[in-house]
Amino acid sequence: MSKSNPLLLSVTVLLIASLACVSPSIVAPATVDPNLIGTVVAETVVVALTQTAVPSIAPIVMASETPASSMTPELPTLTPTVTWTPPPVFTPTPVIPLISVSLATNCRVGPGKVYDRVGALSVGEVAEVYGRNHTGNYWYIRNPTRNTEFCWLWGEYASLAGNTAALPVYTPPPTPTPMPNFEADYGGRDTCVGWWVDLDLYNSGGITFKSVALTVRDIDTDVSLSLYTDGFTDNDGCPGSTTRDNLNPGASRTVSSPAFTYDPDGHKLRATVTLCSNTGQNGTCVTQVITFTP
Repeated sequence: MSKSNPLLLSVTVLLIASLACVSPSIVAPATVDPNLIGTVVAETVVVALTQTAVPSIAPIVMASETPASSMTPELPTLTPTVTWTPPPVFTPTPVIPLISVSLATNCRVGPGKVYDRVGALSVGEVAEVYGRNHTGNYWYIRNPTRNTEFCWLWGEYASLAGNTAALPVYTPPPTPTPMPNFEADYGGRDTCVGWWVDLDLYNSGGITFKSVALTVRDIDTDVSLSLYTDGFTDNDGCPGSTTRDNLNPGASRTVSSPAFTYDPDGHKLRATVTLCSNTGQNGTCVTQVITFTP
C-alpha cells in the first residue's frame, strides 16, 4: 500500500477550510471543480519540490585538460649534479741525508779500496747521500771534488744526518782488474846511531808488495842514501826494529831510511820509493816520489 503525500493532504485540508468560512447568506454554494483543485495542488507541489531540491553540482572541466591520448609528456627538469673536488694533497719533499767525516776519507768509483780514487771528503765538509751498499759500510754520495759526479765513501769515520732508512741499495760496479798503487808520506825523524827518517806507506792498489827500494836525497847537502830490501823494516830508535814481510792491499807499513851521519832537521829531502810485488825488487813495481822537510 502506498503512503499518502503529506503535502498534498495538507493543501486539500486548507482549501476546504477556507471555503467553509464563507457565509452561506452572502455567497452561494459553489461546486468545487476537481480539475482546479488538482491544478492548485500540482502547482503547490511543484513549488515545494523546487524549494527542497538539492542543487546538482556540474563537473568542473579545466580548460587546460586534454584527452590522455593527445597529451605530450612533460620532461622532468634535471638538476645539475655538483661534483666535489678534493683539495690537493701536499707531499713534503724528502730531505736528502748528509754525511760528514771525522777523518779525511777517500771517495772511490766503487765501495772498496780496489776501486780508483776519484775524490775525497775532508773534515768540516758535508756531502749529500743518495744510496748505500748492501752491507751498509759504504755510502753513495755526491762527489765533493767533482760536484756533477758521484762516488762511494767508506763509512768508518762518517756521521750521517737525516733519514737513511729509505735510501736505495745500489749494486756496485764490477771489480776492476787489480792495479798496483800505494801512497807515501813523511812519518817522522828518529835517531840512535845517526839520524834517519820514517816513511809511512799505504797500499791503495790491488796487489801485495813484498820488496822495497828506497833512496833519500838531502837537497841542501846533495847527500843521497839508498836501501834495497825484502820486507818492510821500521827502526824504532835504539831498542830495536820491526820487520813485516808483505804490504797487503789496504794495509799500512812504516819503512825507515838509511841513517845520515848528521841531523837532517830543517833540510829539504826528497824520497824516491819503489815497491815491487816479488822479492828482490822484481815483479810488478810502482814508484812514488815525495818531498818534505823534517
